[in-house]
Amino acid sequence: MSDATFTGTGPALVTPFDAEGGVDLRTFADLVERQIAGGVEFLVPCGTTGESATLTPAEQADVIRHTVEVSAGRLPVLAGTGSNATAAAVALTRAAADAGVDGVLVVTPYYNRPSVDGLKRHYAAIAESGLPIVLYNVPSRTGANVSPDALFEVAGSVPAIAGVKEAAGSFAQFQEIVRRRPDGFVVLSGDDDLAAGECAIGGDGLISVVANEDPAGTARMVRAARSGQLDVARTHASRLLPLIRANFLESNPGPLKAAMARMGLLENRLRAPLAPVRPDVEREIEAALRHAELLDPAPTPADAR
Repeated sequence: MSDATFTGTGPALVTPFDAEGGVDLRTFADLVERQIAGGVEFLVPCGTTGESATLTPAEQADVIRHTVEVSAGRLPVLAGTGSNATAAAVALTRAAADAGVDGVLVVTPYYNRPSVDGLKRHYAAIAESGLPIVLYNVPSRTGANVSPDALFEVAGSVPAIAGVKEAAGSFAQFQEIVRRRPDGFVVLSGDDDLAAGECAIGGDGLISVVANEDPAGTARMVRAARSGQLDVARTHASRLLPLIRANFLESNPGPLKAAMARMGLLENRLRAPLAPVRPDVEREIEAALRHAELLDPAPTPADAR
């Protein structure tokens, strides 16, 4: 088992594509370096934001391997290896282990909606890799919520489950998990808009979408919330909130990639069935980027004179 700890801010890394539709590993490496320079604490390739659902197993293995190579031991890597098919999740996890990751982020099986016993079997099979597992609860994507009772029953049965990314959108559920967690069990927010509050009440960090746009500001917000510097956390949360909301005006990562393209970080290319966002959403994204101080202020009529 890796001794890496997944606390603080971990960006849910986007996967850039080239003009032919393939994975653009050169741009991806630049994005990883930008995250490291921004002060995040760990890296999360091949999650929902990384469009893992449309990557082939070979592409997913390449992205994960490239993350490990670019990081070169500077930050831990928590790789997304989830699937609604246990055998597929096991194979993806084995490939991630071969690449040298420090742990895996494994979403609860979507569409199938397994029972607690089914979840135990699923995670026990993945645990044979020897890697720490962060269970990912995201009912909006999977169609099923893992309650605190179910979470701790599954984690009690599978010791490799080292923590949870909790993205049910419920502050009360997050608080209940923090209250009941055993020693050493990591509780990460999966909701950018709730993260400051969730870290302030005992959360260990955030797996973040908005960190793709603003790694330094997101990391400062999380560190401040965790250390009780609530005025600092509040300042960053207020600055980022319009952008956090804009990132979900359409399915993630459509708005995020539009924002990053506007910032000059990548080309705005998505894998079908995702499509570029509508023009009205692009306008909201631009306004949110300016509010977050990630673009120059909009010119005023006086500037044109």
